Amino acid sequence: MADLLPVLNVLGRLLAVFSLAYLMPIASAIYYQDGTLADFVIAMGLAAAGGLSLYRATLSHYRELKPRDGFLLVTAVWTLMAAIATLPILLVYDQMSFTDAFFETMSGLTTTGATVMTDLDHAPPTINLWRHELNWLGGMGIIVLAVAVLPLLGVGGMQLYKAETPGPMKDAKLTARIADTAKALWFVYFLITVVCILCLRWAGLGWLDAICHAFAAMGLGGFSTRDASVGAFDDPQVEAVLIIFMVIAALNFATHFVAFRERNLRAYWSDVEARGVVGLIVVSCLGVAGYLWWQGTYDEYAVALRHVSFNLVSMATDCGFASQDFDQWPIFAPLWMLFLSCVTASSGSTGGGIKMIRTLILAKQAQRELSRLIHPAVVNPVKVGHSTIPNEVVVAVLGFIFLYFMSVVMLSFVLMLSGLDFVTSFSAIIACINNAGPGLHLVGPATNYSVLTDFQTWVCSFTMLLGRLEVLSVAVLFTPQFWRL
Repeated sequence: MADLLPVLNVLGRLLAVFSLAYLMPIASAIYYQDGTLADFVIAMGLAAAGGLSLYRATLSHYRELKPRDGFLLVTAVWTLMAAIATLPILLVYDQMSFTDAFFETMSGLTTTGATVMTDLDHAPPTINLWRHELNWLGGMGIIVLAVAVLPLLGVGGMQLYKAETPGPMKDAKLTARIADTAKALWFVYFLITVVCILCLRWAGLGWLDAICHAFAAMGLGGFSTRDASVGAFDDPQVEAVLIIFMVIAALNFATHFVAFRERNLRAYWSDVEARGVVGLIVVSCLGVAGYLWWQGTYDEYAVALRHVSFNLVSMATDCGFASQDFDQWPIFAPLWMLFLSCVTASSGSTGGGIKMIRTLILAKQAQRELSRLIHPAVVNPVKVGHSTIPNEVVVAVLGFIFLYFMSVVMLSFVLMLSGLDFVTSFSAIIACINNAGPGLHLVGPATNYSVLTDFQTWVCSFTMLLGRLEVLSVAVLFTPQFWRL
């Protein structure tokens, strides 16, 4: 227990910092006069008081975090932040259960975009802004934001950064100090978000819708201010803007930083992941649009291309917006979109899933094994682009893929045992572990996750957390070795 006290000390600090996130909805409540001001003030006060109390109670146990502590802390932070973020929702919607409120906030912070809420078109503006702010904060990661602040509080950040930041290449730094790296990433993230807001405003959205959908697009969170999601606007300009920024958010933000610093777009061509992401998306959009046109789902190829491009990009990047009920398309199309949600997003992006870099490494490893069957003595290292991938990274990727797919299989069986059909169970788990949002059938884009029982809702909440922290950071907590002194 004594070993947990230093983690609780930092957890208290993070909770106190998180309470500052309520400032935006408080300002919104004052501006819109929507009756939520007191609820958000109370929530902010409780979050700040709880965080400071926990910090003070464990102050004597403060020490520098060990690598082992980082994994425990990030899981605790994402869980506790989601729990604390339910306060204003529970105060505004007094009929909502904690289970549903926790699912909503966990979905927001993990940028999944799955929702149990209805009548969003008439929800208080501040509630919608709060949901989308959670998307935006979760996009780059609360921990990475905290890493930029924690040096001021006397806490080192490398352990947190390694535990939270996605992708097998996360040891690489952009700057000499980890806090400077976090600040650089957040600067680029903030700057692109502002540009996205202005573009959506230019496309015709009001300021609230522009801000909310920009937050969701950049966080690849997929929340919307409308029950019909982006389909409520039925505007090709809005869809085009969101497509561009969803793809931007699905690329490595380190690449964005390098391109910004060097004032040169060559960084994107040099990034083998970026080429893979864009290439896969373009080919899939053209191919699936042709397939739906051939099947007669849409009479014109241009119409098919418009709707396929938006919904496929949204699912492939793990955002979760929808403009059509793609659950009604021929089954190949939505299943291909779910598959893309597993592999498309880059490491270092705000997307989820396996990530493109792991997909490329696996493909190269498979190619190497085939080569060894023909030439057993050949020395053939795994190379992605111009980089040679160490064998230990290849082994780590294989271990991750095993845990990822076993998690999908076992959790799908859990949902089926609870009474759901196979397609709903499988698609819900895929959508949640990839933080992609809508699934198929009962949890498809025309409905939401409110149809689930409390048990099924908690399973999906856990799956979202598992996916957001990339399986390993959570799974390691269930190993006996982790808890040995």
